[in-house]
Amino acid sequence: MASSGTSKLLKGSFFIIIGNLLFRVGGYVYRVLMTRLLGPEGYGLLGLTLPFQGIFQILAAGGLPPAIAKYVAQHRALKEDEMARQVVVTSLKVMIFLGLTFSLVMFFTAPWLANQFFHKPAAQYPLQAVALITPFSVIVGAFRGAFQGIYRMEYVVVTRAVEQVFMIILAVVLVMAGFYAAGAVMGTAMGFLASAISAILIFKRLMNSYFPPAPPEKRLTIREELGLVRVLLSFSIPVIITALSEMAIYDISVFVIGVFMATTSVGYYTAADPIARLPLVISLSVATAVLPAASEAFALKDRRLLETYIVQSYRVVTLLVLPMCVGIAVFSEPLLELLFGSNFIFGAGALSILVVGMSFYTLFMISSSIAQGIGYPRLPMYVLVAGTVINLALNVVLVPLLGIEGGALATTIAALIIMIVILWKTSEITGVKPPGLSLLRIGFASGVMGVFMLLLPQTIMGLLLAILLSPLVYGASLLIAGGVEKRDVRLLRKFASRMGSLSGPVNRVADFMDRWAR
Repeated sequence: MASSGTSKLLKGSFFIIIGNLLFRVGGYVYRVLMTRLLGPEGYGLLGLTLPFQGIFQILAAGGLPPAIAKYVAQHRALKEDEMARQVVVTSLKVMIFLGLTFSLVMFFTAPWLANQFFHKPAAQYPLQAVALITPFSVIVGAFRGAFQGIYRMEYVVVTRAVEQVFMIILAVVLVMAGFYAAGAVMGTAMGFLASAISAILIFKRLMNSYFPPAPPEKRLTIREELGLVRVLLSFSIPVIITALSEMAIYDISVFVIGVFMATTSVGYYTAADPIARLPLVISLSVATAVLPAASEAFALKDRRLLETYIVQSYRVVTLLVLPMCVGIAVFSEPLLELLFGSNFIFGAGALSILVVGMSFYTLFMISSSIAQGIGYPRLPMYVLVAGTVINLALNVVLVPLLGIEGGALATTIAALIIMIVILWKTSEITGVKPPGLSLLRIGFASGVMGVFMLLLPQTIMGLLLAILLSPLVYGASLLIAGGVEKRDVRLLRKFASRMGSLSGPVNRVADFMDRWAR
């Protein structure tokens, strides 16, 4: 039974990773193509719509997809398959109602937002096109929650792949057909429509085996269904607040820049933002793994094991993320030129600052997962809400003074504050202090690597040289500074044992590291 559960979990995790990878890669392909087709001003108009796309998708879904996954899995475990079906049906009713409502709100408020709030009349049609997204995105969200609840993550991947392929192709076609930034948003809406159709077709295949209809005597009355709605919403409201606060940490600068600056400035900042977020892919993976691990150790009252998980998660994420952030900060201009073209290099200053903030945010993510794992799920939510308020206030002050660099600086300061607070509270709760000395050694090695990068030409060719040579400089600096520990060597040997023909070279690297490891 345990083996079956582990297999199910590993299989599900694998498909989640594939789905996230598709989402990331598809998102970057979409952005690269849109920057090339629209230019800074058109991409700035699209950039103004991106936060609204996220906000209205979260509000329209009502935070219900995680609730669907939880209660579908719960009822199926109790052999209550009819009730699992009812969870999906009831949630879908609520989400369609919310989707249509917020779609109408977006459509009719778009003229005011474009003309009175942003003072950019050209933004009206792209903002109104956002209204097309929410009705389809909520349907996709509901069915993805159902697939997750029955551990059929491969169907989540299928719907995500359909969404990305249709979004990219149709956005390109519509922009080239003359619909400009509105065409890019309409392409996103068509991607969700295609994904919704695929989700419905898959769900129909699964209905009889996983979601049989309830017999008449088991069907819920209106009062009982309203009770189910209350249960679902009570679970989902904290999810909504956390998701909106997390989005605000990332995107609040776009709103403020849109109010105080030209559309091209929004375009520069929106091009810098996804590159700055690249390190979060690593921290999200570590955070996902540390949550159940910390939960298990805390439940067993095994303080030593808990300390190992916490310390190693901080170390691993810093080992991988900090040098990446340093590299992005140093080569911000060549990166923007390589990905988006020379028209977007004016976002380089903002990117160099913003990626520092993302290095702080990675540690916030790890601490948040630890706090959730040991039974304090609301702590990250409170810290994020406070961080959002701080970020907004700093943006309002700094953007008029410093431009898009001010928006990046505001986000970085807010990320630093929430990181310090969550580290302090998590340390206080667990009694485990972050490995300060170890992190300083990693910081020293990353600094040496950064100095080496500054000696290289700040061009695309220099960037390619840095990609080849900087890992060697970083690794050597890390060994000399004593940043490599015996447990790192053990972990590398364990990794080597699964690498087949590559195990020999990896073991030789491990042998070399072992001479310097503390």
